[in-house]
Amino acid sequence: MRILFWGTPNFAVPSLKALANESIEIVGVVTQPDRPAGRGRRMKGSPVKEAALNLGYEVLTPDRPHGDEFIEHIKGLGPELSVVVAYGHILKREVLDLPSRGSINVHASLLPQLRGAAPVNWAIIRGHGQTGVTVMRMTEAMDAGPIIHQRSEPILDEDNASELMSRLSDLGAVALREALEFLTHGNPEEREQVEDAVSYAPKVDRQTARIDWTLPASEVSLFIRGMDAVPGAWSELADMPVKLFRPSPVPELESPQAGAQTSAEILSPGTVVGADLEHGLVISTSSGGVLVGEVQPAGHHRMSTRDWINGRGVELGQRFE
Repeated sequence: MRILFWGTPNFAVPSLKALANESIEIVGVVTQPDRPAGRGRRMKGSPVKEAALNLGYEVLTPDRPHGDEFIEHIKGLGPELSVVVAYGHILKREVLDLPSRGSINVHASLLPQLRGAAPVNWAIIRGHGQTGVTVMRMTEAMDAGPIIHQRSEPILDEDNASELMSRLSDLGAVALREALEFLTHGNPEEREQVEDAVSYAPKVDRQTARIDWTLPASEVSLFIRGMDAVPGAWSELADMPVKLFRPSPVPELESPQAGAQTSAEILSPGTVVGADLEHGLVISTSSGGVLVGEVQPAGHHRMSTRDWINGRGVELGQRFE
């Protein structure tokens, strides 16, 4: 089968590598253009571009995947099927229908749950116990096409978005190979999505990632885990943004003033109620508190909270806003 692959981030790389098989011919790889990266802001190709070049594939990096010249180029490649994995642009009907067998997509959720740009983040933030990957037939509506194949994956109690994303990336590659086997050896049943079961996972960004300390500790902990590592959940301390990682809920707090068990209402949400090398960093919420394992102050590398406390980066009684 002749496949045109579309993808950009690390999540898509295992799927691309899974297609390196004698029964599959990759006729080209479409990815986002090079972007400035790192402190030097040097131009850098996407992870998919680097992997594709290493595998010897032709790489296309259009600013937008449309226009007569681009359409003629990919038509000349003669693809039978387009495989799209986290490419980053919505594809128009003329592009989706160009391959003789259409276009399929690998999405990081069990559709129809969590349609959209950030399904892994929101699966954790909303406290789901399970997620997975879906291979679906692409339509012009976002993540709304018929389901070809799915595989599920549990969300572990300590999972953050980065860890879960890595597992789903590998699972997506497995599901893709299985779906292609179905497509190659027959016409698999493609199930329409149940619209009544649809939920959405909108894009996350820096503004979205600001922590609301008035939420209960369990929800704040899920939020921090769900925003790890990009964009990173953050809050301001003394007018300085600080990203927080590796949270654990603390059901009951000790007042830093009284040193006795007290209800969360007595403590202002966002207050540092623990900041010592033995217990680490504990921050109050509307109900209980959150023990934070790692931080990244602005302009610094990610570090343990114990190193931050030892360097006098935070003190008891300060408040995150």
